Amino acid sequence: MGRQITIRALKFDPQSAVSKPHFKDYQLEEIPSMTLFIALGMIREQLDPDLSFDFVCRAGICGSCAMMINGRPRLACKTLTSSFSENVITLMPMPSFPLIKDLSVNTGEWFAGMNARVESWAHHKKEVDITKPEERVDPDEAQSVFELDRCIECGCCIAACGTKLMRENFIGAAGMNRAMRFLIDSHDERSDDDFYELVGDDDGVFGCMSLIGCHDTCPKQIPLQGTLAQLRNKMVKVGKAR
Repeated sequence: MGRQITIRALKFDPQSAVSKPHFKDYQLEEIPSMTLFIALGMIREQLDPDLSFDFVCRAGICGSCAMMINGRPRLACKTLTSSFSENVITLMPMPSFPLIKDLSVNTGEWFAGMNARVESWAHHKKEVDITKPEERVDPDEAQSVFELDRCIECGCCIAACGTKLMRENFIGAAGMNRAMRFLIDSHDERSDDDFYELVGDDDGVFGCMSLIGCHDTCPKQIPLQGTLAQLRNKMVKVGKAR
């Protein structure tokens, strides 16, 4: 028989006139290799069909199930209940995103705005002939771009960011990582000055307080600390030259 655990989830429906934020406890028997996603699924199937949370892939790829787990942003599908020695695990929705209901937040709207702000696509004036082979790319450059392109837009870095809590329009580590991804891509013809216009302000790279909560909580282990430092150094050089 497995140990008895308590999942303490915040419940609140902002669209209901009578709903008030409150915690609700659910008792479960822990099973081998139980993730919090499995636990939440059991709760919704057996105890509370009204509990709202997000999921798609269940494999740490989509980023949908990100939430605050014992005060830290994590993916529910990649977090084992056995990794917590205490028997009570507290779940809350991530801050900095509009609450939909209970543990579900709207990350999509924020990421769509962020991608539009940093113009998250390759800018070039070349006519692309799809009948011909693609241009060769240096393997080291391709690997560097791929490393930053692994972001699954889960929102953990945003939820862990102290600056984002104080600056509503701060683009966060996800936005700066996205800008850096295109800055190092030779397919993108934009200059450092062009990127300065996009992220060279207090709502961009100069607003970062270097608390590195983003780096510590990224479930894909993207090297955000080094990426943000590299971007800041580039933007400082542009600013000094003006």
